[in-house]
Amino acid sequence: MTVFSIWKFPSFKAQAELGSAYAARVGCSCRYVQGRSLESCQSDFEPGMEMVSLAEDPATKTITGSVPLLASRSARFAGANGCLLNPAD
Repeated sequence: MTVFSIWKFPSFKAQAELGSAYAARVGCSCRYVQGRSLESCQSDFEPGMEMVSLAEDPATKTITGSVPLLASRSARFAGANGCLLNPAD
């Protein structure tokens, strides 16, 4: 099992990066463009995204999507341009 986990880790990490980026972008649009609550936005996620959580920084109008121990991405509200995904670290 350990060898399998090590072998598949890059795939898990890539999926976590993609999922957290998707969640941040969609969550930001839901929260700041549609004006819905963050809890309401989280309920819109596709099946299989249960590990992705959202956090909000109201001061910078930024939403962060994260998968514990694997990935975290943020998107910020940019007015008329909508929500923009921040560059990966």
